[in-house]
Amino acid sequence: SSSPTVNLRPGADQKVVFITARVHPGETPSSFVCQGIIDFLVSQHPIAKVLRDHLVFKIAPMLNPDGVYLGNYRCSLMGFDLNRHWANPSPWAHPTLHGVKQLIIEMYNNPKINLEFYIDIHAHSTMMNGFMYGNIFEDEERFQRQAVFPKLLCQNAEDFSYSSTSFNRDAVKAGTGRRFLGGLLNDTSYCYTLEVSFYSYILGGTTSAVPYTEEAYMKLGRNVARTFLDYYRLNSLVERPLAPTAKTR
Repeated sequence: SSSPTVNLRPGADQKVVFITARVHPGETPSSFVCQGIIDFLVSQHPIAKVLRDHLVFKIAPMLNPDGVYLGNYRCSLMGFDLNRHWANPSPWAHPTLHGVKQLIIEMYNNPKINLEFYIDIHAHSTMMNGFMYGNIFEDEERFQRQAVFPKLLCQNAEDFSYSSTSFNRDAVKAGTGRRFLGGLLNDTSYCYTLEVSFYSYILGGTTSAVPYTEEAYMKLGRNVARTFLDYYRLNSLVERPLAPTAKTR
């Protein structure tokens, strides 16, 4: 495009969105959601172009490749549930977590980089729809700001449920990416787990369950990606004139 890339001007601070998926190898829908995000971001869609001009996306689409290769449901080759080991990952036993965590810490310590979002994509075996888990903060204003992204996603994705979205700090979840990074990063970063049902979603105002397809998972991913534009428009990083476009189908 003719317009210069705003985000990548020499000396400009980079705004980074970090996305990870498939830390639990059996949660295959998370790969389709992640694929939808990637496909949208590299497309010629006008929203994708604006996002690429303003943001840097770092995506680790498969945190547990050995578990996926073996057909494991939850664990790695060595029998670890990697999503309980973010606090102190071993380069030997949890190499993918160790590498991703080092990268995130390097970015966090770089004054020229603002790590704005961390989203870890999972699939859920008992709940319906897509929904998010976020963290609980003492600071009420931060807590409210954290609810903005899922509320905006709700407007873009008919299968995303804000009523199932919850904010928690159970001890059992302390080793997860969302919880650990939520504690590490400062109050301008938002950390979420994005969950999507293994089987179906219910459309608002109805009671009929619609079975998920690979395409529907990818569509949720596309809608997650486009929600970043709504978020940054709201926070005036991006100028308004870009005409609103029809929802991606």
